[in-house]
Amino acid sequence: MPQTYTSKEKYTFIIAMFGQNMLYGIISTGLTYYFQSVIFIPAIAVSIIFTAARVWDALKDPIMGSIVDSTHTKFGKCRPYLFYAPSAVFIATILCFVNGIYSSENAVSANIVIIAWAAISYLLWGFAYTAGDVPLWGIIPLMSEDEKDRSGLLSLAKIAGALGGGGVMIAIVPVSQMVSRFFNNQYGNTRGLQYGVAAVAITLTLLSSLMFQLAGVFTRERVRTADTKKRSILDNFKLMLRCKPFRQLLISGIVRSPVNVITVVQTTLFAYYFGDNGRTSYILMMLLIGGANFAGQTFSMLLVPKFTDRFSKEGIYRFSTAFSAVPYILIFVLYLIAPNTLNSAFGIVGLTVLMVCAGLGMGAVNVLTSIMIADAIDYEEYHTYYRPDAVFFSGQSFMVKLSSGVAAIISGIGYAIVGFSGDGVRAVNDALYNGASFKADAQFEKIRMMMFFLCSIPPAIGIILSLIPMRKYALPTKEHRRILAELQSRRQIRNQVTGDSE
Repeated sequence: MPQTYTSKEKYTFIIAMFGQNMLYGIISTGLTYYFQSVIFIPAIAVSIIFTAARVWDALKDPIMGSIVDSTHTKFGKCRPYLFYAPSAVFIATILCFVNGIYSSENAVSANIVIIAWAAISYLLWGFAYTAGDVPLWGIIPLMSEDEKDRSGLLSLAKIAGALGGGGVMIAIVPVSQMVSRFFNNQYGNTRGLQYGVAAVAITLTLLSSLMFQLAGVFTRERVRTADTKKRSILDNFKLMLRCKPFRQLLISGIVRSPVNVITVVQTTLFAYYFGDNGRTSYILMMLLIGGANFAGQTFSMLLVPKFTDRFSKEGIYRFSTAFSAVPYILIFVLYLIAPNTLNSAFGIVGLTVLMVCAGLGMGAVNVLTSIMIADAIDYEEYHTYYRPDAVFFSGQSFMVKLSSGVAAIISGIGYAIVGFSGDGVRAVNDALYNGASFKADAQFEKIRMMMFFLCSIPPAIGIILSLIPMRKYALPTKEHRRILAELQSRRQIRNQVTGDSE
């Protein structure tokens, strides 16, 4: 009978995944807003910082995967790293939100220090996060030999991640703006907002780090292989490229990178279009429209393991990908129809429906990617007797981080084109603070249109192109099930010979 995780392990792991994705959301959403709209670092500088750091992060993920897969301890190969990584991420996250305010009135040296601190602290965060992210995903296929249990845990992990990161994405900016009002009278609008964002970010960081720590305390690795040979980083890079099903998933994920533009831009769009950068409350709109997207994602993530019993994974992947492109295109169409009145019933209903549909498609694609990566690990073990769990799941992190870098470049260029950068952002903030309306006033027309364009057209293009590498998938579902049955038989024979119950 296949060995699998206990209920206690499952639920504590899900909590840890929730907390770890909260940390990611604090940085991906909160720090983007903090750099651009709070301390006014120029848009091109922000995009360069994010892109350079993310590309480096993406390249070092397989290196971390190689290190993890070469680790052999009584606790396993992934779990030891989960003991220490949450503390390192906690410290690095706080450092990101302790910085000065960029301004043309500052000395050049002061602005250089501000940009340098932003870049260095973000790079340190990337190192710390990778040390926990790769083993956190890599341990999932090691917790269970049962395909349904593994797919179920991957599905729940994706849901927990979406809720953790999504909850932060919805809440961190509006809550920070509300908290900043306690500082405004004493420190002014700009400095008050800076202190409000920092206070909320640090509080959320502490809470999420404690949850993340649970993965190191309660998980257990059950799947072991006879092959304990250490492989070089170069060997593992070659392995990632040689394994055809993994290579197809990797290329598809990289091509889909522009979909992450919506993650970079949407919080800023909501804050300005619906809330005039915090002058009026917009959290209900965030909860309604953002919640619709997460509801769609969660629903499809729950259904995917059930659908894979009846349909092929590769078929569901292709259908879900194609389906998700349509609502992104229609978001921009909706904006062109009603550019100044999307807070009306027509606009709210339209955006809500489109975000549910987008969530349904992308939620399925996200969880299927993880499930199919786990299948590719089985494929590699079947052919080589080696399980590259951390190396292949580092590919998932590689896709996410490279996508974020590409998204940062696209959004940075878009913002620079319309002048939403540096002192230009400060001028917009001051105008809104003094009573201007972002969604209605003609002076903001180009910025409004650019935000909606970035949240729709680049994601749709990336999604459509990502179908090309998956046309003829190399590991059909039927073949994977045959491989998995053979692997379980091999392990049972080996355990009988060695007397190893693990």
